[in-house]
Amino acid sequence: MKIDSFFATRNSRMKASEIRELLKLLDQPDVISFAGGIPDPALFPAEKFRDAMAVALSDGQHALSLQYSTSEGYPPLRQWIAERMTQLGVPCGADNILITSGSQQALDYLGKLFLSPGDTALVGWPTYLGALGAFNAYEPRFDRLDPMGNRSADELRAEAEAAGGRVKFSYLSPDFANPTGITLSLEERQKVLAQAEALDCVVIEDAAYQSLRYEGEDIPPILALELAEKGDLDQCRTIYCGSFSKTLSPGLRIGWVCAARPVIDQMVLLKQAGDLHTATLNQMAVAHVAADGFEEHTQRLCAHYKARRDRMLAALTRHMPDGVDWTHPEGGMFVWMTLPAGMDGADLLATALRDEKVAFVPGGAFYPDDDGRNTLRLNFSSPDQVQIDEGIARLGRVITEALA
Repeated sequence: MKIDSFFATRNSRMKASEIRELLKLLDQPDVISFAGGIPDPALFPAEKFRDAMAVALSDGQHALSLQYSTSEGYPPLRQWIAERMTQLGVPCGADNILITSGSQQALDYLGKLFLSPGDTALVGWPTYLGALGAFNAYEPRFDRLDPMGNRSADELRAEAEAAGGRVKFSYLSPDFANPTGITLSLEERQKVLAQAEALDCVVIEDAAYQSLRYEGEDIPPILALELAEKGDLDQCRTIYCGSFSKTLSPGLRIGWVCAARPVIDQMVLLKQAGDLHTATLNQMAVAHVAADGFEEHTQRLCAHYKARRDRMLAALTRHMPDGVDWTHPEGGMFVWMTLPAGMDGADLLATALRDEKVAFVPGGAFYPDDDGRNTLRLNFSSPDQVQIDEGIARLGRVITEALA
């Protein structure tokens, strides 16, 4: 018997994450890694979490923190998030918030909620690898999301229908996107909304990095723009996905969705069928820490990560040969590099690991069609400034030799 012969056909679309595999390199002390999109653990508010866990496990609270709970999430945390969303221009109540086990679970549930086999998902080219993995299980067709709206709604609709489905949503990360670090302008956000209205599809706004701005002016979330126009959150087609993974702790796996009540109500049913509820102890700890100085903590993060971003950009200027370009992100965790045509990021990674002990993520993993072979993603939040200087010097040598 071959047990894999019983697997559902959708499993053929699921692939191992190149990033998760590369994270194993972090255990090798001689490798300088720009691969993982991970926060610096030295910046975790560990003492505050120790205090929060002690409170949650105290005699007065342990019956709540260690017990089954509601699928919607811990009410004080949902209320804090609703107040945070109000500050971002999305006035709402706790009933518009669902707590998820990381924003990755939210993406999985949204794929399950909206995608039937053959439906079209509009995504960036490139886009977040985790979103492609989450959506792939529901057998969609991917098409290119153009924030400037150069492709007409009629064209996109016709191609989706020819493929046997319809355009169900546009997925994007408008602030300091993973993997490119690019931020959409106000005009681009408005055009994404206008295109979604013309297509009558949903917008999934992945805001994982929204709090990590190092320069420039804040731009309202897409959901805030739509709500200002329509005046009623329950009439909005934008679904906002937030996360504490890049600010407080990725290991506690706390994310959230802010959306119209009909979306939240349906996602609660998916949550009940999936894992009943996100760990109550973790929710209580995050609620305690978030209420105790979230803004001050993120300001500290921004100061540290800005210095590392600046260090990386300066090192790239010093060490990269002609013909190599890179983005200059206003925030987030990533720089996106474009190599001369004909170079292959995967081949370059093998050489870089062998000869210089430096790691990054080849860009092809972020494209639905495995395009962009001459691109790569660099993370600056995890390595320190000395590692950034040395690692970029090593990478510059590898690229220079490959071009020789």
